[in-house]
Amino acid sequence: MPNYDYKCEKCDHVFEVFQSMNDLKLTDCPQEGCDGQVKRLLGTGAGIIFKGSGFYETDYRSDSYKAGEKKASESSSPKPEKKESKPAKSSD
Repeated sequence: MPNYDYKCEKCDHVFEVFQSMNDLKLTDCPQEGCDGQVKRLLGTGAGIIFKGSGFYETDYRSDSYKAGEKKASESSSPKPEKKESKPAKSSD
């Protein structure tokens, strides 16, 4: 749930409210003795902060999916050929 900033048009009191996006906007100033109307301010918004190496759909795959993907990549990659070592022939 986001935080919303409000400002009273009468007393200029600025305050922040943590409320659901579905909640109705506040209309009355919470200051004692002030019966002014409040307006919701446009905020810079903290939104989502991305930290780390990256955010890709594959970052959140299940363990079973990762295991299957690993098997598939191992079976499709060519295996190196084994070379037999033979003694060198002498030209005597």
